[in-house]
Amino acid sequence: MKGSVGILSLGCPRNLVDSENLLSRLNLKGYKIVDMEKAEIGIVNTCAFIKDAKVESIDAILDLSELKKSGSLKKIIVCGCLVQRYKDEIIKEFPEVDVFIGRMPLGQNKDRYSLTPRHYAYLKICEGCLNKCSFCVIPRIKGRFTSRSIESLVSEAADLDKKGVKELNIIGQDISGYGIDLYGKHVLPKLLKEILTKTHRIDWIRLLYLYPSRLTDELLRLVRDQERICKYIDLPLQHINDRILRLMNRGMTKKGILELIEKIRKLVPEAAIRTSFIVGFPSESEEEFRELMDFVEEAEFERLGAFIYSREEGSPAYGYHGQKTETVKKERFNALMMKQQEISGKINSRLLGKEMDVIIDEKDKQGYSGRTQFDAPEVDGMVYVHSGTKLEQGDIIKVRITDTLEYDLVGEAIK
Repeated sequence: MKGSVGILSLGCPRNLVDSENLLSRLNLKGYKIVDMEKAEIGIVNTCAFIKDAKVESIDAILDLSELKKSGSLKKIIVCGCLVQRYKDEIIKEFPEVDVFIGRMPLGQNKDRYSLTPRHYAYLKICEGCLNKCSFCVIPRIKGRFTSRSIESLVSEAADLDKKGVKELNIIGQDISGYGIDLYGKHVLPKLLKEILTKTHRIDWIRLLYLYPSRLTDELLRLVRDQERICKYIDLPLQHINDRILRLMNRGMTKKGILELIEKIRKLVPEAAIRTSFIVGFPSESEEEFRELMDFVEEAEFERLGAFIYSREEGSPAYGYHGQKTETVKKERFNALMMKQQEISGKINSRLLGKEMDVIIDEKDKQGYSGRTQFDAPEVDGMVYVHSGTKLEQGDIIKVRITDTLEYDLVGEAIK
């Protein structure tokens, strides 16, 4: 055994997959994977796409530095987006770090070291982004858009299927662009059909991060018609005002967004739409923010997240006039999330008395907690389940909803 390694994986599920791949390679080389407090080598996989993520990453490096000073750690490895974006600066700032690694290659590790509960997994099908949104630095960090081959992805999905994974979450910066670099066209529906054919135990396949302008009728019909594909449309819209959308370089108009939402509701009427918005974008007026609030109230999105605009050097929007104060941005963020809390509570109240399929995530002293197909791991609501019989992690059971909260549900397992 070469030594013991612990890892702290920050940021999104895409980072988590990178961490799993890194641990897989280290494990194959003879390193023992342990909790950080037992490790000789500490790794932090960083995130750097907005200010809060950078602060969290730097704090994590400082924490590992203290462990090294105390003798708990012998070596520190820092990798990921923060290194890719600020390598020269952090090498000078953290001389106690032994190894710096930037972005990691997109690839398959057949013997992946899982960092998720055994019943669900993430399958990263592409890296980088085709879009050039003015507020975003991800294309600069991740490089050109790259897809994995259909064959390698189907093979990995089949391996996860054999291991008993019940929920497969398909991820990438923009999975709707999948395949354009390899096959000259977008082939996400073809990939999904292949995965459906070659897997049998995976009950839920979830699509995360679809770009609005590439959401096709073919894909929507596939989601509608295939029982194993979750009726969950993850669609970051970012704003609704035409002027702000142009400044963001989103390639969409208000009219196009309204038509797209109408199409989704028509083709997949049972779907939950998850979206995200940015508040406090440079020069966003009170009237334009009100337009966003009115749109959210009218659209009644089942799931919604918001980001406070983060002014990122290297992005076109960094130099835009009309930068908003932190006070204004936070006020708008709070107003939007209060509005969504009200909407979410209203939507949840309609589920009272209904029977829903729930995947069991964990057990505690109060009972069990899980999710419906309309809730992605870590980011959406929970269902708190009371059951007279023992349930196992990964079980998908029928639950009758007995109470509703703003974001969560409560229910009884149906025998």
